Amino acid sequence: MEKQKFEAMLVLLVPQVIHLITENYPYDEVFAAKEFYDSKVYSFLEQEDTKLWHLSALTLFNMFDEEKKTGTFVFPEEA
Repeated sequence: MEKQKFEAMLVLLVPQVIHLITENYPYDEVFAAKEFYDSKVYSFLEQEDTKLWHLSALTLFNMFDEEKKTGTFVFPEEA
């Protein structure tokens, strides 16, 4: 995928995940963004070859939630 298209996908996907975080955690948008950007999920998401950008915002949120609760997460089979 071209770098511009990949970055455009992230620009659309990341705010949706952050919104889900604010709905499920007592975080404001700034803190939710910081938490997501500091997560392992995001570090894998920003690597195009992991194909996590194919996943829905809800799936990415669930991975983030699992990481917050357990310190790790499982890659979904569709990734």
